[in-house]
Formats: sequence, C-alpha cells, structure tokens
Amino acid sequence: MTNPLRLELDRSAKTPLAEQIRKGIGAAIESGVLAPGARLPSWQDLAAQLGVARGTVRAAYERLSSAQLIVASRATGTHVANRPFAAAVQEAAPDPGSFLETYRELTAGPAIFQMGVPAQETFPAKLFSRLHTQAVRAEMSAPALYPDPRGELELRREIAGYLALARGIACTAAQIVITGGFSSGLGLALRVLNLEGKKVWVEDPGFPFTRHGLALAGLSIAAIPVDSDGIDVGYGLDHAPDAALAVVTPGQQAPLGFTLSLARRARLLDWAAQQRAWVIEDDYLSELQLKGRATPALASLDRAGRVIHIGSFSKTLTPALRLGFVVAPPSLMPRFADVAACLAPAPAPPVQLATAEFLRDGHYLRHLRRTKRVYAAQGDALLKSLRARATDVAIGGLAAILRLPDGTCDLSIARETAAFGLAPTPLSLWSASKGSVRSGLLLGIATAPQKRIEAACERLFGIIERLT
Repeated sequence: MTNPLRLELDRSAKTPLAEQIRKGIGAAIESGVLAPGARLPSWQDLAAQLGVARGTVRAAYERLSSAQLIVASRATGTHVANRPFAAAVQEAAPDPGSFLETYRELTAGPAIFQMGVPAQETFPAKLFSRLHTQAVRAEMSAPALYPDPRGELELRREIAGYLALARGIACTAAQIVITGGFSSGLGLALRVLNLEGKKVWVEDPGFPFTRHGLALAGLSIAAIPVDSDGIDVGYGLDHAPDAALAVVTPGQQAPLGFTLSLARRARLLDWAAQQRAWVIEDDYLSELQLKGRATPALASLDRAGRVIHIGSFSKTLTPALRLGFVVAPPSLMPRFADVAACLAPAPAPPVQLATAEFLRDGHYLRHLRRTKRVYAAQGDALLKSLRARATDVAIGGLAAILRLPDGTCDLSIARETAAFGLAPTPLSLWSASKGSVRSGLLLGIATAPQKRIEAACERLFGIIERLT
C-alpha cells in the first residue's frame, strides 16, 4: 500500500518510530506540503500503511495535536490545523514571456469579450448535471472494469450519427476516438503520425496554441497566408510543396471566420493525395455558423483517406467537460486505437455517457439552435456598438475583429483592460510570421451579453484612446 505522506521510517535508528512520524508530518505541515485543512489518514489507516503498531501512530498524532498542528474530530476525522501563521505556499508563477504565461492570460476569465468560451447562460446546466449524476451512480454500481480507451461506444455512435447529419461525414463508431478536447485530439494525432522533423502548413493568422503544439512535436512551421477564400493552397504549393501535414480550420477560419472555398478544398485534398501528406481538420466552432447553415466538413470530401477530423464540445457546451473526438481515416484506425490504449485513453465514462444521452434525446441540437439565436443577437449588437466608434470592424466566426492603427501594441491594450473585467484577445498573437503581424483586438461574441455591450465598448475605447 502506498504512503501518501511519503514518510520514511528508519527502524535501525535510535529515534523512536512515533517521534519519526511526528517529525515527518510536522515538517510537511511547516513547509506547506500539507496545507491548512488537509485531511490526514486515521491513525489506524496510517499504521497499516507504515507497517507499525497502531499505538505508535496514535502517540505521534497526540503529540501533533498537543502542538496544535492537527485537529482531530470524531465527525470529520483528522485535519491539519488552520493556523494564521501557517506558511503560505503559492504555485510558482510562469516565467515572464513563456508560453504558459501567454496561455494563462488568454484563458483567464470569466470576462466580457473572452474568446473560446461559450455563454454560460445558454448551457442547460441542471439537465446535464442530472444526466451526469445518473451516469456516475451507474458507474459506481457496475463491476470495476477498465473502460474502452477509445471511448464509450454509446457516445461514439451518437457522434457518428451527428456528424453524418450535421457535417456530412460518413464514418462508423469504430473510426471515432474520444479525447479530452481539441488539444488532446491534436496530441493523439501527432503521436500517431510521428512526423517529427517534417514541414507542416499552418494558417497565418492561426491559433497560437496549435502552432506551439506542432513546434513542440518537432515539426517545422510553414506559415501559409489566409484570405477571403481561406488558406492559400497555391502559396503552400509554391513555398512548401514537400510538407507532410497541413492543419486547417476550413469551416470558419480561426480567427478571421472565412470559409475555405470549394476550389481550394479540392486543391488541398489533391495535394494531400499526391504528396501522401495528411490534413488535420480543426472543426473550429463546428455548427456555430451565425449566418446560414454551416458548410460540410472537409472530411466529407476526402476520398483518399488523408483527412483527420478533430472536433470538441468546448465551444458548443463548455470547456469544463474536456471532451472532444477524432475521426480517423480507415488506414489509421489500428494505430489510433493502439496509441489511445497506451498513451492517451479517453476521459472518464460518466461525462461521456451523459453527453451521449444529451445527444440521443435531441437536447444538443435544441441547445445549438437556441445558442445560435442568442449569439446572432449579441453579434449584431456588438457590431452596431463598435461601428459607432470605429470604421475597421468585421465579424469573424464568433468574434468581432477590431483593427488598430499600425504600430499600436494590442497586447498592452488587452492587458490594460483586464482590470475592468474585459478580455479582448490581441490579434498579433495569432500571426505566424513577423511580416504578417497586424495590430487588432478579437472581441468574443459569446461572452458579450447584450445588456453590457454598450458600457464595455465605452470602457474599451477609452483605454484604446489613452494608449494610442
């Protein structure tokens, strides 16, 4: 049995075992390893873990209690005492300028204009919580077995049906692997493909987290510009025709919102088939197309089996679920299953089963329809408020794009707004090459309630005027 306190007992030492236990726990409390309020194992349990007599641990606990380091109660057990002078242990701040610092800045919230987060008020929290609770109870009463590392069959079947209906993808449940969100799916795919040292096309501008993840996987970044037809495939063919991978957001380009044109889709798929390259389709925003129906997924046109489709429920439901999926081409299915089993198993079954029932009973499609209506109204209100104060404004997916004068530090403006509960995203962070950097702010629509838009815009432009 493991020792949760990592106590090392020296049975050959002259110091009594009870005193060694007291010193070990006391040191952990004083150093902050055991925080105030932390629960300790009962003296009977700890004695069994350490292989000593119960009276030995009981004596150590009595001395710790006398020193007011721990508090024992029949009702609540034994806890570390809440002492005002206890050492405050704080998590180390990320290094200045590090990617983790940028990540934490971009994901901090909740705040108005924050991107990548759905509106909390549209999520049917009570309904989903009930489904999740039922799934947890069912799991606890079932035999203790290891779940399928690819994910629960019920959820994979529901996703396959949904993708056929909404995204035009003909796939089976066997092709689907459940993941912990898009980033988890990307990591899984990169492990499967094993393309270290190869070139990869990335959209410019494009999602900075994806770009950094590709670099961490050892790929060489080839930045491909984006225009109103999506990623410029011709540019990629001219400048990096030997790339082994392309990562694209064809449905709604992140962050500009353009849809990849049919001609460029065909050209991209032709290149992948001829070059034996792979395409990872980030189904960014999925069905959340505010104007008209979403275009079919790129994977729906793939006849050569070169497209890996990755989706998630982070922006349609909540990122707190940490739930996504990968649709693997048939040729890669065994490899995806192997990697999932050994390195990246699916999240816990209850959240999967709750989501499966949410889809099966039609709640998901109703939720999407309701959410799109709310976002459309918020987007119109935000655009109206912005255009009353600026001219270079556009909607890109679920964000308004506010261009700033050249030379303006959009990062400084974004940081300045944080103190006022605003979280615009600097557009410059999405640029993959220095020559393409444009100053601007991305203002999330989902986190901009209509009743607060006017005041938020007033505050935002006051800060912009002061810093430009």
